[in-house]
Amino acid sequence: MSAKSEKESILLVDDSAPTLEVLERNLVAEGYHVLTASDVAGAVAVLDSTTVDLVITDLKMPEVSGMDLVRHVRDNFPDTGVMMITGYPSIEGAVQAIKDGAEEYLSKPFTDEELSAAVRRAFGNLHSRRQRAADVTAAPSMPHGLLGESEAMREVFRAIGKAASTSATVLITGESGTGKELAARAVHYGSARSSAPFVPVNCGGIPDGLLESELFGHVKGAFTGASESRAGLFHAADGGTIFFDEVGETSASMQVKLLRVLEDKEISMVGSNRLRKVDVRILAATNRDLLVLVKKGLFRKDLFYRLNVITIALPPLRERGDDVMLLATHFARRFAAEMGRSPVQFSGRALDVLRSYDWPGNVRELENVIQRLILMTDSDTIDTPDLPQLMRFSAMRQTGLDRTLAQVEQEYVSNVLASVGGNKTRAAQILGIDRKTLRQKLRRVSGSESAGEHSSET
Repeated sequence: MSAKSEKESILLVDDSAPTLEVLERNLVAEGYHVLTASDVAGAVAVLDSTTVDLVITDLKMPEVSGMDLVRHVRDNFPDTGVMMITGYPSIEGAVQAIKDGAEEYLSKPFTDEELSAAVRRAFGNLHSRRQRAADVTAAPSMPHGLLGESEAMREVFRAIGKAASTSATVLITGESGTGKELAARAVHYGSARSSAPFVPVNCGGIPDGLLESELFGHVKGAFTGASESRAGLFHAADGGTIFFDEVGETSASMQVKLLRVLEDKEISMVGSNRLRKVDVRILAATNRDLLVLVKKGLFRKDLFYRLNVITIALPPLRERGDDVMLLATHFARRFAAEMGRSPVQFSGRALDVLRSYDWPGNVRELENVIQRLILMTDSDTIDTPDLPQLMRFSAMRQTGLDRTLAQVEQEYVSNVLASVGGNKTRAAQILGIDRKTLRQKLRRVSGSESAGEHSSET
């Protein structure tokens, strides 16, 4: 490693003077600025007086353990990375160290190369965390709630800008919860019709028997209960925009009527033969593949092409990268303000879990999760244990077809144990084995780790 123009600082904590000397010599040679402490009390004093980028601590020390130091750093210095080293390796220790905030866990004996690689990984994690924190303060956003800086969302913003500059019909596609109505509002309020009404219609939420009356209005006596004439949503949207959400849910007869409005710009109230011209721009959205519905005969081909003049495709949240962190921070600030709370932050570990989760419910699911966290969490920092258990566990899953069956089992056992906070009884229940079998598997894991460490000790 080449010397650094601004040296990254490392605090080494170990009660063994020879170990401290060897570690310090190696890390100084790597170009780091190194501080040392022989116990946790000394380390706390250094942290209180000096800015430290990374703490590397031994686990077993007299009086106060390295695990306590890890917790102290996480609670008081969220911008500092932590790495644990120990001569007593065990899967329980690794799980607890990671759970408490250590970003790397290195077992003795280890080589100089292994130490260097672990430190680089720890700094890589720290730099990523700092970059994400910096990014959330400079996130570009569109009006009316759309937020994002991923390339996928930038493409959406460009499409919205083009759609807003025309009067063409727009079809907005995307999974449930991706923000289709927000995109429709952005198109409307960015257009020349922005001062006129924007009228949303949930096609799936209005019974088909009532939808025609809701859209076109009815005259007195048109049907039982029609005691007076009533204007419809097309009348309300005249001069503005009407937005058909989940347009794929409309019936065949309603599709014919919508097609007629698109072609002739005329409507007639239920119970009347009189046609009336309307000046309404139509936007539509669907979470279904309309072409598939067309092939099945469930959606009119001519209506599909009338709607699909301009298409805006909203990406699922799982394809938006670090937008997850931007949105989580945005929702946390909003809900904290609504509840009169001080601003709430996320730990680096919690952000990593949020980033890796699949989000089947997309932005709506993320918003609900953040609202629940703000309601249920008393601390000003949301950490991994505060997140829903399913989310924590799914984030630990890894893929890859280059591992042995034993390695896959070892990883799965470790992940399950970590997901329940080290509770062996609960882990055994999830795995479908008894505690004795679980203990045997854990001993095999620890034994294989120890057996594999025959390199020169640092």
